[in-house]
Amino acid sequence: MSDSDKSTRRSILPTAFSRYALAVLAAFSGLVLRVWLNPFFGDRNRFHTAWAAVAFCAWYCGLGPSILAVLISAFGIWFWFDAADRAQESLYRVEMWGTLGFLFFAAVIIAFGEAARRSRARMALTEQSLRDSESQLRGLNRKMMQEIDQRTAELKWKSAQNVAQAGLLDLANDAIFVRDAMERISYWNQGAERLYGWTKEEVIGRSAHELLQTVFPVPLSEIAQADRWEGELLQVRRDGSSVTVAGRWTALQNDDGVFAGWLEISTDITSRRQLEEAARRLTGRILSLQDDERRRIARELHDSLGQYLASIKVNLDLLSNAVSDPQCRMLLSECLGATEQCLTETRTISHLLHPPLLDEVGFASAARWYVEGFAQRSSFEVRLDFPPHLRRLGPTIETTLFRVLQEALTNVHRHSGASSVHVSVRASNTEVWLQITDNGKGIPQEKLRRLQSTAASGVGLAGMRERARDLGGSLDVLPASPGTTIVLAIPIDNRASELTDKSSRDAPAA
Repeated sequence: MSDSDKSTRRSILPTAFSRYALAVLAAFSGLVLRVWLNPFFGDRNRFHTAWAAVAFCAWYCGLGPSILAVLISAFGIWFWFDAADRAQESLYRVEMWGTLGFLFFAAVIIAFGEAARRSRARMALTEQSLRDSESQLRGLNRKMMQEIDQRTAELKWKSAQNVAQAGLLDLANDAIFVRDAMERISYWNQGAERLYGWTKEEVIGRSAHELLQTVFPVPLSEIAQADRWEGELLQVRRDGSSVTVAGRWTALQNDDGVFAGWLEISTDITSRRQLEEAARRLTGRILSLQDDERRRIARELHDSLGQYLASIKVNLDLLSNAVSDPQCRMLLSECLGATEQCLTETRTISHLLHPPLLDEVGFASAARWYVEGFAQRSSFEVRLDFPPHLRRLGPTIETTLFRVLQEALTNVHRHSGASSVHVSVRASNTEVWLQITDNGKGIPQEKLRRLQSTAASGVGLAGMRERARDLGGSLDVLPASPGTTIVLAIPIDNRASELTDKSSRDAPAA
């Protein structure tokens, strides 16, 4: 029985004390009444008034009080009215059987009374439960009506808000449209009309990919597996002209969490890409001019300043041998040492600006020379892995390979905290690969993602990328375990390679 049923039953039935008190009062009242009626009834039928007390208690007071009333009535009559008859054995047996009959029929009355009383209690509890349920249903009904009214108001407000937001989307400069799960266009804002040239009425229900002839940078199946995607897309306008857009896709889901389509926002970056391409061409031209200027400065340092310093060194050496004054000889010796140091530094700077080996015998020899010097200057362990007979690849490609190697080793020395570097070169008939791997601390994932974007690259890395892109190649920064790997891939121009090989073969004969 629940707490509410128990509280309801306590509110219907009297307390236990009052019920027992009422039963005792009824039993004694029956005995007193029997004494008053004794002149009329005589000694027979002494349980008449007791039946009334038992019936009353069985109907109103419950099982326990009824039994108590029966016991009081039976013992009262037995010890009160039958005391004088106990001497007569025949009367004693008659009264004893009468008492037993009273007890039996009293038990029957109590049983029926208890059943009736419990039935009334259950009916009362049921009626109370029904009243409580009805009250609860009325409350729930009022609450439901309030929620319905509130929900209706919210839906109206959201509908008005959606209409307002749709109007705001039409004011956006970007093209915004929605594709359903079947790739059909279901929404097309005015920005899309301005960008692509098709009106909303012309595109609703049509396939976006067929309409725009989209060229994806990655497989479409790979994009479909993500909830969000950003990237550049090449598309076609209504007039047939091409447009490059920065696409931002967001997957849509219905109320059951099932994929329902895509929300696409496209920004026209055609002009920006054209400017970036022009900037890349300018950067490539600047890098080419920089290499030419380095080559010129290196040649000037070697041919002019180097020759002057060598001449000064010879003259100082001769002068030192001709002077007999010890103090003068010491000063000349210091000058001679300083001149020799200047000559060494000039030769080193000249070779770092543009090593003569790069033009004379090719990238492999120049790279070995540079790596050996780098290992001596930095105390790094550098391991080279070159093909035994690497053919000449053309001056532009070899210069790019050398500059990328130079910049990569400089970055390793400055930032990696590594102790060893592995440099390897692989070449085929159509492509050459340069890979530099260090065992340093590596690059955090977030910074690595930024470095993999050209816009976020540093000056050195951007220069390496521009050199690779100017030759139709690529440069990637990848995580290693441990450390970082830089991979440069450049396609080989076989005609330039053949010309370089021929010129290198003809040079000794000349």
